[in-house]
Amino acid sequence: MANLGIPRNTIEVLQRHNFIFQKKYGQNFLIDPNVLERVIDAARVTEEDCVLEIGPGIGTMTQLLAERAGKVIAVEIDRNLIPILEETLSPYSNVTLINEDILKLDIRELVQGQQGRPVKVVANLPYYITTPIVMGLLEGGAPLKSITVMVQKEVADRMQAGPGTKEYGALSLAVQYYAEPEVVANVPPNCFIPRPSVGSAVIRLTKHKTPPVRCHEKKMFAIIRASFNQRRKTLANSLGNAAGLGVSRDRVVEALEEMGLPAMVRGEALTLEQFAELSNRL
Repeated sequence: MANLGIPRNTIEVLQRHNFIFQKKYGQNFLIDPNVLERVIDAARVTEEDCVLEIGPGIGTMTQLLAERAGKVIAVEIDRNLIPILEETLSPYSNVTLINEDILKLDIRELVQGQQGRPVKVVANLPYYITTPIVMGLLEGGAPLKSITVMVQKEVADRMQAGPGTKEYGALSLAVQYYAEPEVVANVPPNCFIPRPSVGSAVIRLTKHKTPPVRCHEKKMFAIIRASFNQRRKTLANSLGNAAGLGVSRDRVVEALEEMGLPAMVRGEALTLEQFAELSNRL
């Protein structure tokens, strides 16, 4: 089987199958062998692992994963890619191919029965639904060890941003509650076909064994969302006006003062620990 990491082999397979890229699926196939290796190295894939790959495309990265991992489960939404994948992955007996929308699958059920193998997610994600996929993986309760994904560079920056930066927001806090984020590579548009209009980055999210803060999760995230709904407002105004939170502006000011924070503080200044403490006090 031809090495799909070589661009001309990828192009030959696509032409032979008369494949047409679907904009609705956000398809940009990775064709740089060095970047492919970096993604798999960053995911630290070993033969002990079961890897869940989302959006395998024509199987370029899947082939490399299959050579390193004990088992690969590849989930592809585009029905037109299934015959191509059946061909390109035919030499690998350790790959299971599923033609489904990842957002509609129960990940916990999918990775059950892996005989205690660590489960790692590796994917070149469609940029238009990166956040719902990542949050679905983090919140879904499946026993994932890590998630190593190619995403839009701007989204990777937001996932690992800290307080006081313009990238910092609800996504940063949600990701950091569940995992330790680390951007491991920046990837220019010319590493894909077709070329995306934005730069990309590979980010590894290593799942926390237990959350880094103690809080009522739902309550804290409701407070976080309300804090960033109108970034320029003070925290007291944002939370005092938020429907459904049921706290007054005065109560928020009081709680902030108990924490030694000024009444005029904005949400973007608070750490995850401070949001947890605030939600516990409220």
